[in-house]
Amino acid sequence: MMGMQSGQKELFNYSVDLDRRVRADHPLRRIAERIDFTFVRQQVKGFYGYNGNVSEDPAVIMKMMFLLFYDDVASERELMRIIAERLDYLWFLGYGLDDTIPDHSVLSKARKRWGVAVFEALFTGIVGQCVAAGLVDGKKLHVDASLIEANASKDSVLNGSPQWIAALKRVYEATASKLEDTSTPDSRVAVNDTRLSATDPDAGLTRIGSGPSRPRYHHHRAVDNAHGVITALETTSGTIAENQRLMGLVEQHAQNTGTAAETVVADSKYGTAENYVACQQQQITTHMGDVLAKQTNNPRRQGIFPDTAFTYEPATQTYRCPAGQTMTPRRLHPRRRTWEYHTARGVCAACALRAQCTRASYGRTIRRHEHQELLDRAREQAHSPAARRDRRRRMHLMEGSFADAANNHHFKRSHWRRLWRQQIQDYLIATIQNVKILLKSLHPRPATVTALIPIPCRSACTRIASCVIRMGHIGASVIGRNSSGLLPQHA
Repeated sequence: MMGMQSGQKELFNYSVDLDRRVRADHPLRRIAERIDFTFVRQQVKGFYGYNGNVSEDPAVIMKMMFLLFYDDVASERELMRIIAERLDYLWFLGYGLDDTIPDHSVLSKARKRWGVAVFEALFTGIVGQCVAAGLVDGKKLHVDASLIEANASKDSVLNGSPQWIAALKRVYEATASKLEDTSTPDSRVAVNDTRLSATDPDAGLTRIGSGPSRPRYHHHRAVDNAHGVITALETTSGTIAENQRLMGLVEQHAQNTGTAAETVVADSKYGTAENYVACQQQQITTHMGDVLAKQTNNPRRQGIFPDTAFTYEPATQTYRCPAGQTMTPRRLHPRRRTWEYHTARGVCAACALRAQCTRASYGRTIRRHEHQELLDRAREQAHSPAARRDRRRRMHLMEGSFADAANNHHFKRSHWRRLWRQQIQDYLIATIQNVKILLKSLHPRPATVTALIPIPCRSACTRIASCVIRMGHIGASVIGRNSSGLLPQHA
């Protein structure tokens, strides 16, 4: 007979067991087994007193912030609203059905009290577990960066003189970026010297392609080659150039994994002379794209002798130009660390090969790095077949890592404001991604068994299917029958 569910609410229920309600293979069960969130109690005990109101358990607060990005919850208020509705959240946090869920403000207060170091410790601890599980090789490192939209609109940007903006930054206590870390030349006033977001003064105004400048942060990431584990990261203002953070990521990778990188893979943005030389000095193979190759292929230099047409004389430390003239060193550039070579006054003007050599009125200049031998070796490695293969794999690893963070964990836009909060967000997201890789290795999906179709029956089905398609009628009942009109055993 037909049943009907009663809508009568039970007044009392003493038999609800959340441990039985959450399935055995639930992802949060596996996370609880692998991550000991109670470590945070020892980390933050110095921030709490011995008298007064009792705070929420720091381990529970850390779990809440973990859930915020694990399931890409829209806001902390929304998280607190849905915790009471989800039995798996209640079980993961250790709450009962009748327990009071705290206010969302406990999360913001805890972040302000704890600082960044606690979340960095969580990240490095998970990296250590990945190393112990054999998921990190450590020898080959892929590096890239991505821009993150700050939690500030374009309307919050203030325009003014460099002196006025500098004064505002001091008032807002904005994080100052060093001149050598930016990509703006010394001789030009940077855009961020005359503009500042009043909503988030730490976020630098950055342009993507031909789009408008917006307040953004720059997320720099290093990923291990073996399984895509994130081993190092750094968050800076959007104005900080990608190539300036390479060696910092390499050093952080060695500290977090206990293994020094032997090969670094990156795109041409990182392939600067400074990075090439720094890697070679540490015996690191450079499989990075060559930014000089793009400059050499510049259409404006077509028909002009390349630098390789000039012969270097090590004994005299001079160059011999294609016309046989001697080029002597003039000065060492203080920032680029390159020597400039030129001919004597009037030599280039009277040269018969001038039209093929230079279009400059002062003649041809050759630049040679003070560590040119290391630079040549690095560029040779960068143009090798192995480097090209690694850069193709880098596209898969790095783009996949950023895509997973953006699609599933709220990576492309800041949840909060100011640089230190953005660093917390990036540490949490990277931790979650590494946890997923760790759980995937410990609990692999069962292999799918595909039944093999017998050869005679497969060919019969193929003939019938192709015939039906040509007739313009797709019928599963017709395609599934063999020539005898009966369903085959594998159907």
